[in-house]
Amino acid sequence: MKSKLLVMILAGTMAFTTLTGCGSGTQTAGESSAGAEVQTNKAEAGTEEVSASGEAIRIVNGKIEIDEPLKAFAKAYQEKTGQEVVIESLGGGVDINGTLKGYLAAGNMPDIFVFGGEGDYQTWKEYMTDLSGEEWASQTDFGFKSEDGKVVGFPYAVEGYGITYNKNVLEAAGIDPASLVTYDAYKNAFETIDSKKEELGLTAVCSVAAESGQMYWSTGNHLFGYYLSAGLERGDDKYIDMLKEGSIDNDRLGQFADFIGMLFDYSDQSTLVSGTYDDQLALWAQGKTAFITQGNWIDPSLPDYNVEFDCGIAPLAFSKEEISGVLADCPSWWSVYNNGKNTDACKAFLNELATSEEGQKCLVIDCGMISPYETCTVTPTTPLAVSLKTYVDAGNTYSWGWTKMPEGIAMNSTGAVFELYAKDEIDKDTFVAMMGTAIADYVK
Repeated sequence: MKSKLLVMILAGTMAFTTLTGCGSGTQTAGESSAGAEVQTNKAEAGTEEVSASGEAIRIVNGKIEIDEPLKAFAKAYQEKTGQEVVIESLGGGVDINGTLKGYLAAGNMPDIFVFGGEGDYQTWKEYMTDLSGEEWASQTDFGFKSEDGKVVGFPYAVEGYGITYNKNVLEAAGIDPASLVTYDAYKNAFETIDSKKEELGLTAVCSVAAESGQMYWSTGNHLFGYYLSAGLERGDDKYIDMLKEGSIDNDRLGQFADFIGMLFDYSDQSTLVSGTYDDQLALWAQGKTAFITQGNWIDPSLPDYNVEFDCGIAPLAFSKEEISGVLADCPSWWSVYNNGKNTDACKAFLNELATSEEGQKCLVIDCGMISPYETCTVTPTTPLAVSLKTYVDAGNTYSWGWTKMPEGIAMNSTGAVFELYAKDEIDKDTFVAMMGTAIADYVK
């Protein structure tokens, strides 16, 4: 398996595209050996390249919006223990698997690497360390387990999303956020707010970005995730199992397409068809739209825009039937590279992050996330994490079934269908048909 993957990497994955996306994009602090621009803490580490075979722990983190607090924790950890930790953060639109494959081919794998779920696990399972015996592993139900039941993925957060709203705007328009649990409720809300845009100071009702080159992860993963999981008991994989077999539920996808079409119609059109993540976030954070299709991971960015309005998360309720919950799960996991030379140091760092008061504060307060650990005593303070926690505490959440899709399907296939729909180049029926074809062809 290892040799097969390495041959594949050497043959065709040394060139890949660096995109922008989740968080504030990638800021160049040094160019990786595979060519991707990344953020690292070389300011603290000096100008020398840090090798995975050295004494420093090198972590590839896939959530660039928590880059700064992670680096602050790493610096404090080094002061406490003497162990240097280098954080290398890749933005949400970067081809992270492509980057990691390039690192593997170059003999430059990080000590700890991020993976996004079942599809990524199938690619990297031969390179993962068994972490079942670690202290944190018994304190959470969110650790990623291998096919034989070993814990191989370290969960650092529970995140959730649906449609995030500006509560002040909704109140001014006479809309109760708690009522947003059906297609008809959203239709009424969108129409009402649209009719009052001028007095509310809005340029559009919604802030959505669907350009597939940069935003496939938002449309093809996050939005499409509601088709796969909304309204289902956690662990019910009915629609993801159908997808893996190359099929769709036409009626359910048709209802989803109706809602997405309405969402696109009420969105700022420039941002919709050509905007970046930063464009989408800025439009909403500056009070120019009532809704944005992002989750609680935008919490750390809100102070950058001096956001003072109240906000919360509502379900992406695309059905005529009530959908009262939101999708909440681990956004990704960290795995310890089993051929690295710093395995024990990696385990110690992860235990500190998961179990210490300083680590809990980093993840919950500084990163604005919900802890996956039962023993965590720190509660979130950022607005969207607080909103999400009400769903989590009530057990009113659905699984992230999209993490079980085949690797790269959103980036290479389904994201483009959303873009065509956003540009009004296809209608609802064509969207459903093209999505079905794209999925069937991809899983062959």
